[in-house]
Amino acid sequence: MTAIDPDSIEQEARRARRFTRINKADAWFQVFGVAWLTPILKAAAGDNPRGQMSEIWRLLGVPLLAIVVFITAWATLAPTVHTSLGAIPGPVQVWEQAVNLNADAVRERGKEAAFYERQDARNAKLIAQGREDDIRSRVYTGKPTYYQQIWTSIKTVFFGFLIGSLVAIPLGIMAGLSPTANAAINPIIQIFKPVSPLAWLPIVTMIVSAAYATNDGMFSKSFLVSAITVTLCSLWPTLINTALGVSSIDRDLVSVSKVLKMSTYAKITKLVLPSALPLIFTGLRLSLGVGWMVLIAAEMLAQNPGLGKFVWDEFQNGSSQSLAKIMVAVFTIGIIGFLLDRVMFALQSMFTFTENR
Repeated sequence: MTAIDPDSIEQEARRARRFTRINKADAWFQVFGVAWLTPILKAAAGDNPRGQMSEIWRLLGVPLLAIVVFITAWATLAPTVHTSLGAIPGPVQVWEQAVNLNADAVRERGKEAAFYERQDARNAKLIAQGREDDIRSRVYTGKPTYYQQIWTSIKTVFFGFLIGSLVAIPLGIMAGLSPTANAAINPIIQIFKPVSPLAWLPIVTMIVSAAYATNDGMFSKSFLVSAITVTLCSLWPTLINTALGVSSIDRDLVSVSKVLKMSTYAKITKLVLPSALPLIFTGLRLSLGVGWMVLIAAEMLAQNPGLGKFVWDEFQNGSSQSLAKIMVAVFTIGIIGFLLDRVMFALQSMFTFTENR
């Protein structure tokens, strides 16, 4: 009879616990778009290294190879295409402008810090002289940095997205619960859903200008115009998916709620929303993606100081570096769009059990 080695049992137990932790982490790796970490960790833990290498190649090697092919084709073909601003910039020129934009932001922050230091020193001197009434505090009015423009765009899209969600989700619940409400709302959806932001923008601009006479409130006019345009273009996916999710609830659950004589509020919070949440989050993800695409065009025309205005200003500038800076903005917009989708999917994974990615 073979003796059981306690050390072997302990090693197997540790190995099993390690694989359990890796499998739990895999769900979050997939949420954040880094699923290739799972086979790397499994291979390092000794779980069929040869088989894991094929997974690493599929999840990491193939995408990296595609990126290399894209960059190579871009670097080869870009110099052959000439525009009024010169040849299309290649990867090296675009990277140089990205570095320059970062350097400009650092210099601008230095100027801002120096401005406030001088102001504080001047005010301290006036206080020492007993001239408190002469103290003036001014806000630095230098040009916004590239990072500030990115932050402005993110704030704008989330403000418009939040307003759209607050409108779309209640309307979607109404449309899903009531055939009459659905019959009333559906024509409005079909008419306004295809409307371009370029058509909404002049209407929104006139309404905001009439209702918001001054420009010294909490929000600037350009910010409100951009955000409301985002709202009008992005609320439809959430509205449609919410209505679909609510209307798809199991009829037996609805019958149970009637038997239990649940109030409308209890029915919505305890039955409708938990059942419809996966489709609601799908609509929210789609709406945020649409809003981010719409935002750039809205900022261009509304002159809201975000990425859209940055692209428009560089186009109008017409310098030899403008095309490369515009391409930096294009990559920035794409990367932020991807990150916003991952954030929404992380929230979806926290509150629902959907496997949809």
